[in-house]
Amino acid sequence: MVVKFLTSREDMVEQQLRARGVRSPAVLAAMRAVPREAFLPETLRKYAYEDVPLPIDAGQTMSQPYIVAMMVEALDLQSGDKVLEVGTGSGYAAAVLAQMGGEVYTVERIGALAEQAAAALKAYDNVHVRQGDGTLGWPEQAPFDAIIVAAGGPDVPDTLKRQLKPGGRLVIPVGSSQREQALVRVTRAGPDEFKTEELMDVRFVPLVGKEGWVTEDPLEHVGPAAGTPVHEKEAVAAIARAAEVFDTVEDADLDGLLARIGDARIVLIGEATHGTSEFYRMRARISQELILRRGFSFIAMEGDWPDVARFDHYVRHFEYPLSEWAAFARFPTWMWRNTEVKTFVDWLRHHNAERGASKRVAMYGLDLYSLFTSIKVILGYLDEMDPDGAKLARLRYGCLSQWEDDPETYGHAAMRPHFQTCEDAVARMLDYLLQKRLDYTLRDGERFMDAVQNARLVADAERYYRALYRGSRVTWNLRDNHMFETLKNLLEFHGPEAKAIVWAHNSHVGNAAATEMAARGEYNIGHLCREEFGDACYAIGFGTNTGKVAAASDWEAPMEVKTVLPAQPRSYEFLCHATGLPRFMLPLRARFSPEVWSALLPPRLERAIGVLYRPETEMASHYFQAVLPDQFDEYIWFDETNAVTPIETKLQEGTPDTFPFGL
Repeated sequence: MVVKFLTSREDMVEQQLRARGVRSPAVLAAMRAVPREAFLPETLRKYAYEDVPLPIDAGQTMSQPYIVAMMVEALDLQSGDKVLEVGTGSGYAAAVLAQMGGEVYTVERIGALAEQAAAALKAYDNVHVRQGDGTLGWPEQAPFDAIIVAAGGPDVPDTLKRQLKPGGRLVIPVGSSQREQALVRVTRAGPDEFKTEELMDVRFVPLVGKEGWVTEDPLEHVGPAAGTPVHEKEAVAAIARAAEVFDTVEDADLDGLLARIGDARIVLIGEATHGTSEFYRMRARISQELILRRGFSFIAMEGDWPDVARFDHYVRHFEYPLSEWAAFARFPTWMWRNTEVKTFVDWLRHHNAERGASKRVAMYGLDLYSLFTSIKVILGYLDEMDPDGAKLARLRYGCLSQWEDDPETYGHAAMRPHFQTCEDAVARMLDYLLQKRLDYTLRDGERFMDAVQNARLVADAERYYRALYRGSRVTWNLRDNHMFETLKNLLEFHGPEAKAIVWAHNSHVGNAAATEMAARGEYNIGHLCREEFGDACYAIGFGTNTGKVAAASDWEAPMEVKTVLPAQPRSYEFLCHATGLPRFMLPLRARFSPEVWSALLPPRLERAIGVLYRPETEMASHYFQAVLPDQFDEYIWFDETNAVTPIETKLQEGTPDTFPFGL
């Protein structure tokens, strides 16, 4: 499922609190009255009423609404009670306590948080904030009717117990580990008599102070990375706890991943580079399992439609002849022309051989760079099916012929005043084919669909090249919109039960709205899928720390095997490396891993390497800001990676049935 954000305090009260057993009318009224978003940074306010803890400054967290309500209810407050809170944090819980009518004294260890909370609590004149060691309480204001502690200690501080009035209640998380505690309620029954009740298992940040933990846990067991910022070590620990570790791509247990994917109709599988063997092999392995165990219908790739048609022809054992050209022969050839892809394509051909023609798994291209190859495919199809239509196509597509050697110059020419573009000609050719739908489909539905998609590609590619000089945002959006519309057309063609696997770079399959792309006005196929299909899509991203990658230094330059620099601090990759785990799958959705979801919500850097890699300018060229749990549903980590093995580009002897990269 896709996380859906609640929009009101009423939803929170009814769905998270009352439905889970919080009964106190005073607590429910206070939770309904206090705006949780007022105590959050702007970037996190949309999550205000989700039932998860949320990160705040200095590596601390705001407890989830249910925990706040349950702890406050356990205090059994009466009107006018005097309350001590230890661990002010954002100030939200103090506001809830204040809403119930008593005097609230709250102590925060971290100065910056104390200042922020005091500012956020200005509207509550019955709240008093100070910075200090909360384990020592607030002796000048003692005794208290109730004390609530929002951090986990090794035991109950004796000083806090002594600051309770007779009959006073203290609620605190206690445990021998800084990562897991039991929530207990201590009631003062006499001068030296205290009754303790255990309420539930919880997990809080550590209670640091004279009568708590001396320091925060250095998390030395979590990983070897020196210099991990203190405020990030809880995020590293959360990743390590949730990670599903595997030894090799081949023996990875994918049962958990498949269970999380559930009945999703679209699974988008990314790559952090266009030249890393482990990403390609794991993507292939996941795809095999989706095909074998979940009945997925086709794979749609970030490749040109005519080139991937060669794969489709090969894997589905088609018998009609193909035109002669070398598939994936243009830069960057190694992106799909490599042994990792060939291994999967050969597997799929073998898999399909044992199935009827209508049950065979297909492969399609989503990209739009193949303007003139697509024109040739259309002409070849019409020469066979409709000679008069072929003559018309040659006339209309002739408008573009002078730009065949360098289609980018078409966009430059289109900027001139009074330039006659080819937009109308290519659109009319697409309309012509669609008008012939019934006749052509009856003769060969697959080949007609191929011809129409090539005609759509020509129309969109003409727009793309015409827009090339107007800026990257326009062309990026045109390209990803074409990919998305192609995916929808394929799902429609294959029927309502069809299920699709998408292979593309992280930057395409991850939700663009969760990255700095959104600030530039860019969207992508991942974002569009979420808007259109919601719960029915599942996105998987990849990452690495270092290793080798196949990439070029400049466009059209030769491929090199380059060394990937270690991940930058302040990046998600740095956190994954700091776990010390070499390979793992990491669930990111709130329902599967709320601790990870919460810990990784603050925006951080993320690396993307395409067909170019420039280590000398890596920070500027390859890092961007993102919110990983909003970008992907799952993240797969390989700490050290290797380059793909390219296959030489040449016209190969034999038939397309023998060579998927052939003629």
